[in-house]
Amino acid sequence: MTDLDAPGGFDPAILAYYERGDEDARLRTDPGSDAGNRLEFWRTQDVLRRTLPAQPGRLLDVGGGPGAHAAWLAADGWTVDLIDPVPLHVTQAAALPGVTARTGDARRLDCPDAAYDAVLLLGPLYHLPERADRLRALREAARAVRPGGVVAAAEISRYAGLNDNLHRGRYFDPEVRRMTDAVLVDGCQGGPELRLFTTAYFHDPAEIPGEFAAAGLTDVVTRGLEGTAWLMPGMDRHLDDPERRAVVLHALRQVETAPALLGASGHLLTTALRPAD
Repeated sequence: MTDLDAPGGFDPAILAYYERGDEDARLRTDPGSDAGNRLEFWRTQDVLRRTLPAQPGRLLDVGGGPGAHAAWLAADGWTVDLIDPVPLHVTQAAALPGVTARTGDARRLDCPDAAYDAVLLLGPLYHLPERADRLRALREAARAVRPGGVVAAAEISRYAGLNDNLHRGRYFDPEVRRMTDAVLVDGCQGGPELRLFTTAYFHDPAEIPGEFAAAGLTDVVTRGLEGTAWLMPGMDRHLDDPERRAVVLHALRQVETAPALLGASGHLLTTALRPAD
């Protein structure tokens, strides 16, 4: 979904992971698709629709992958420009109505200052293990958005791997347990741990406000997307039923900013503002 410096360009592990083409199907909302992925999609959509400025407007989707979110944002009335380092993703996103797509780096955006009403980083931060790179990406987003505009960024919780592997029973495998525990130390996944995902950084929720503030952003709010709903028995059944799904989303809104529950979510979504001039 996004990028990382490496000799000669992007981290080859990240590019190889996403060039497999799996990301285009990951956030599908069709009945029978993965319940956790559907919940992540609907909660991201729910939070963004409540926190982005009123459209029409211009939106930059940085690390937007094949355009799962760009598609509905364009349908909502946004003019969407998508940037991603994976050529396959750019080709897929460029075919979406109302979306333009090009290759690029979250830390070096090729756009003018204050060109957008909102900037999304729904993948870059969790593929940048170095704090300096994450701050570069956030500062670039702050530069690209207009004064008073919204920057929204996704993070993976430091505890996502532990929670998921316990839930799926994989944590009982000594090797999986060793790799999972290693990520808990500093949030960084690489080397042997790549068998669990790809090069990644998992945020401690408490460190997120400081990174946004260091990038010059204000009014920082971090929300947990899945909360503890992913533990519910029969989650597929609840999400397949629109009325029951609405109840699940309502429940998660009630606790989305509760500090004690942020680490229970696999994914976090942080919104902030570029200060008005």
